[in-house]
Amino acid sequence: MSGDVVKGIVIKGSRNIFTVRAGKKEMECRIKGKILKDMEGFYNPLAPGDEVTIERRSPEADTALILSAERRKTLLARFNQKGQKPQALAANIDLVLCVTSPASPPFRPRFIDRILVQTEVCGVPALVLCNKYDLCLNDPDVEERLEDYGRIGYGVLRVSAKTGLGMEKLREMIDGKKTALLGQSGVGKSSVINALAPALNMKTGSLNEKYDRGNHTTSLSVMLELPEVPGLPGGGKTFVIDTPGIRRMVPWGLGRGELVSCMKEFAPLEGRCSYGASCSHVTEPGCKILEAVSAGVIHEDRYESFLRIQNELE
Repeated sequence: MSGDVVKGIVIKGSRNIFTVRAGKKEMECRIKGKILKDMEGFYNPLAPGDEVTIERRSPEADTALILSAERRKTLLARFNQKGQKPQALAANIDLVLCVTSPASPPFRPRFIDRILVQTEVCGVPALVLCNKYDLCLNDPDVEERLEDYGRIGYGVLRVSAKTGLGMEKLREMIDGKKTALLGQSGVGKSSVINALAPALNMKTGSLNEKYDRGNHTTSLSVMLELPEVPGLPGGGKTFVIDTPGIRRMVPWGLGRGELVSCMKEFAPLEGRCSYGASCSHVTEPGCKILEAVSAGVIHEDRYESFLRIQNELE
């Protein structure tokens, strides 16, 4: 094949078939040779947001071959237990919205902790977005944890895709950015996108009443462009990447000894324990992390999340 070579951006895809946008045109693309440099070992070689070079027979063609991918500025990934490989979820993003809900499905801070660890590994800023806030206003347990996420340095926004609460503020915060939405099934990621841009008409699902958790409605990550809102200061185009609901978040890309540096309130204490880098932060005397938990500087539930992830890394 020898023809028109252009730059494009991956919108969605699975296995070896991807939708790529080049200019205003979207086309079905396959990877030439099926292997891309630096993508070996991944469950999927490309993700929405990846910038690629494609070759098509002519500017009017609806299909093309992906020749190469640009070096990623950022990559949001997780460990895919089914495939036993890292899975790329979104590339070249500026922000991750960790979408949760106070009820229906229940609030799960340990799941939030895992997402936040992964965003630290990937070097992407994160915002805890509590959707369906109208269902559980001022629940003391939920409020305590949301306030703690704010205390340790994460942005926290309470919204309702149903009532419109907080949606204007959210639109301002993501303006001009590429933002990925990550969370469990049923928390309303697609509903949030519909509230931001009703014309997109994203498919939404209902809860599984028996297990009080969501049913999958998004089967693969997809990048969407939001309509411009005059007067917002962000500038440039605004994109959101809707990702499939995750039932179990397994962090990827860090070793056992690196977990402390990936939890914001733990990181300043790294290496300061009496046993230094060999401290397991479980029983050792002079452990600064245990002292911080006892003093309330580290929330007990965050410490429990730390222990569980640490055990997995072993």
